Amino acid sequence: MQKTAILILAAGSASRMGKIKQLLPYKNTTLLEWAIEQAQKSTIKDVFCVLGANKDVIEKQLTTKTVEVIYNPNYKNGLSTSIVEGINLLQKHCFDNALIMLADQPHVTSEYLNSLIEASKKNPSKIIASNYQGSVGVPAVFPKKYFNNLLNLKGDKGAKNFLLQHNNNVIKVNSSLNLVDIDTPEDYQHLLKQ
Repeated sequence: MQKTAILILAAGSASRMGKIKQLLPYKNTTLLEWAIEQAQKSTIKDVFCVLGANKDVIEKQLTTKTVEVIYNPNYKNGLSTSIVEGINLLQKHCFDNALIMLADQPHVTSEYLNSLIEASKKNPSKIIASNYQGSVGVPAVFPKKYFNNLLNLKGDKGAKNFLLQHNNNVIKVNSSLNLVDIDTPEDYQHLLKQ
């Protein structure tokens, strides 16, 4: 039985948003808690959340106590540092797969996460990534054999370049959802109008 963990990346300082993005209200909760809720509703039981900027403020407001928080002290050096912190911990806990998702993709549902997990079960040696707007990205499931590659990521690109480099080993799952990231006040206002 493969052991998979979900890693929610939520360490950024959201400079373009101008306020703590993780705590923006969304559907009677916050963007971050919504992401955690979707992860916990999926078939995966182990959910971790990487925090960095504003960690104490965010943690105080987390009503979901069953999520394990990983602190990323290097969050200012970009998204890759959160992946490194998370993967380091998953390796220690002997997980076979990491499903990496972002806290600011509110259209990602538990059903969609389950579809990625199912695809991963059928193709255990492949990376299962999301195909959207002509690009490939997260949420994505990475088998353990790629953990060392993920530990070498640098900068703010996250896993996108890595996915492009390993294109032959990636199965792309088409999402009917708009997997948009909420990065700016305009993005957020647009989300609330939907």
